[in-house]
Amino acid sequence: MGEKAASLGRAGEQVQLTLRRLAEGRPEARERLLRDAVQAVYAYFIQRELCGLRRHADVIREYAIPAEVLARLGAN
Repeated sequence: MGEKAASLGRAGEQVQLTLRRLAEGRPEARERLLRDAVQAVYAYFIQRELCGLRRHADVIREYAIPAEVLARLGAN
């Protein structure tokens, strides 16, 4: 269980990093940054589900995951 929690923490840090890069990135790099953010959020959601956490609404709000990222995940 400890390994799952540590992995979830690392995945959450990656989400924060990629979302910050997306927000601060140059327009010409937006598509790549958006893909990176989508990948990080997807991995985070999968890790949460492996930990038994199936509802993502709170973390979507907490991390302020943009609708553009969620739409690419099929979450909207």
